[in-house]
Amino acid sequence: MSWPTRVAVIIDLVGSRRQRDRAWLHRTFVTALAQVDAMVPGEQPLAPTVGDEAQARYHSVNDALRATLLLRLVLPEGLDCRAGIGVGEVQDLGPGVAGLLQDGPGWWAARDAINEAKARELVKDRTLRTWYLLADEAEPGSEVPSDAVVQALLLTRDEIVSSMQERSRRLLLGVLQGVSQADLALQEGISASAVSQNLRRSGAYAVLHAHDRLDGRGVASSVAPEPGGEEEGD
Repeated sequence: MSWPTRVAVIIDLVGSRRQRDRAWLHRTFVTALAQVDAMVPGEQPLAPTVGDEAQARYHSVNDALRATLLLRLVLPEGLDCRAGIGVGEVQDLGPGVAGLLQDGPGWWAARDAINEAKARELVKDRTLRTWYLLADEAEPGSEVPSDAVVQALLLTRDEIVSSMQERSRRLLLGVLQGVSQADLALQEGISASAVSQNLRRSGAYAVLHAHDRLDGRGVASSVAPEPGGEEEGD
């Protein structure tokens, strides 16, 4: 039996057991998931499952990549998440106690990916948050990029985002939401040139460029760096 090839995503909050206010944590997590769903609608919306996990399913790898980036950015200071992205056949098993149940090679690949992300984060790379795996039957091509290409993007992206200060995260989120640099400058109380410089120095432009290249686009004019201007800290 052949099931549809989809992109499965499993999310896990990092260090959630250290949070004493579990009710606040759950509300915050659910709110963040809803924010991301509004920006990147999935075939199956992001929804909590068991413990501090959530899952979703997307039609494209690019949507899954953008959604996992956005989720890290919308979570408040002190909260972070890791993600496993798996590509392959996915079958819906129907609703369960903790949301829709999924099965199949694509979902198993996502589970293996998040386990790999956690293992590498704890043992080897403290900045790593995301891993990407193709199920055995998933063939790389124009619609499904190879794991080597995507993982190169993710390793770079995770290191950049993990090292960002809060202002840089807010600015990157604003650009992804389509907010102009002039409006971001007003929100932050800095100049538009300082916004551009912050995005450049923090690595945000590199993240945006890599995503657009993988999506087959150049860097959009709305996120192109502005020359000159004053220096402004994070």
